[in-house]
Amino acid sequence: MRTTLEDLYYGNITPNEQQMTPDSELEKAVARVTKYENQLMEQLEEIDQETLTKLIRSQHEINSITATENFILGFRLGVRIMAECMDDNDGDIRTGG
Repeated sequence: MRTTLEDLYYGNITPNEQQMTPDSELEKAVARVTKYENQLMEQLEEIDQETLTKLIRSQHEINSITATENFILGFRLGVRIMAECMDDNDGDIRTGG
């Protein structure tokens, strides 16, 4: 536990920064998106490229917000599960509660 707390204090825990596993489904999907984005950019006029870039940036922002919210919700659920596990008076018939 102390190691985790020290890592958190010193900024060594960064759940939003993860390396993609080589040849994973995620890496393959990212490669496809990049390929199609580049193909589309080549076909568009400059003004349309700017619009596409804005769309992509906006989608990245949505993805970031969603990832943050999902992390928080998952963390809260984990804490609730831990709290419930620690409750000695939870009605378990084996303990007489």
